Amino acid sequence: MENKKYGFSTRQIHVGKMKNSAGALCDPIYQTSTFIFDTVEQGGGRFAGTEPGYVYSRPANPSTNTVEAKVASLENGEEAMAAASGMGAITACLYCSVVAGDEIVADETLYGCTFAFLSKEITQLDVKVSFVNLNDENALKAALTDKTKVVYFETPCNPTMKLIDIEKVATATHAFNPDIKVIVDNTFCSPYLQRPLDLGADVVVHSATKYINGHGDVIAGFVVGKKEFIDKVRGIGIVHMTGAVMSPFNAFLISRGLKTLSIRMDRHCENAMKLAKYLEAHPAVEKVYYPGLESFEGYEIAKKQMDNFGGMLSIELKADKATTAKTINKLKLCTIAVSLGDAETLVEHAASMTHSTYSAEELAAAGIPEGLVRISVGLEDIEDIIADFEQAFADLA
Repeated sequence: MENKKYGFSTRQIHVGKMKNSAGALCDPIYQTSTFIFDTVEQGGGRFAGTEPGYVYSRPANPSTNTVEAKVASLENGEEAMAAASGMGAITACLYCSVVAGDEIVADETLYGCTFAFLSKEITQLDVKVSFVNLNDENALKAALTDKTKVVYFETPCNPTMKLIDIEKVATATHAFNPDIKVIVDNTFCSPYLQRPLDLGADVVVHSATKYINGHGDVIAGFVVGKKEFIDKVRGIGIVHMTGAVMSPFNAFLISRGLKTLSIRMDRHCENAMKLAKYLEAHPAVEKVYYPGLESFEGYEIAKKQMDNFGGMLSIELKADKATTAKTINKLKLCTIAVSLGDAETLVEHAASMTHSTYSAEELAAAGIPEGLVRISVGLEDIEDIIADFEQAFADLA
């Protein structure tokens, strides 16, 4: 299929489809560990890469190849690689970007597991990591050295919804050294709302567990970028180092989920905007963190680089940690859970859940108020979502 000829919604359905012997409309699930050779010579040719075909499902499988083609097309990248989780994608990508003695510059606000990997794990390999506010161009320039190989960030950031200007960071980084890889975690937006490669980034990573799959039944990740780099991540980061291979069945589920990505994201965005406006006017709410509100600090960045404002928002209640937790426990329709991007509205209290090990001082240092509540706004009727928050907040008003 000629990717450039068709629009986003058409590509999310049709790119990557392979002809199959039965003529099935939906792609078969190639649930196999290994593949048959007609001859020893054919097997040797496939191992050597001189003959087309599949060998073993760790490096490649038709089911994963199908969904890789879709994600690469939607991100406007040359190639994509599927992984067993978002962290599998992130770690494989970073392992293949640095060697001992190299340096990484990362934003100070990151998903907890990414922060743990960068601050505790990869540093054991003699890789230095500097955490700075990437919205401060002077701080970025001061952190870059001749040993820097990667600048890494997510936007919007988890869980504060902080936005980082992708084009501005990429321009400043590449002006210092065009060989530094600017890697962006695009999980909160999906390629439907934001395409970092078009804005100057070199690599995009995703937790496909979230919006790309959209149904809460898969753990998966992707890396997207130039073919030469993706081949390296696949051949070394996945095949030899992490072994974080996406299963054929999960690839099938993601491919199915992708067929409705655009219409799902439209509804997520519509519901999130209505909920954000309701919450902004609620007397129990101190602050709403949502890119679509003019009061939000990153509003101008959102208008510049996002096609819509997303389905994620956070709020700060006028309450302490214990009262916030008690209030969230009163929700009846909305679901108390981590993760995001599902059909259901998911709510989590950072200080009591994902950041429960943090002291009050550590929460403050990370910019996470004790009353911060992260909301992944689902696909339910917005009137029902709002009514659920209304009854839960009744004692706070």
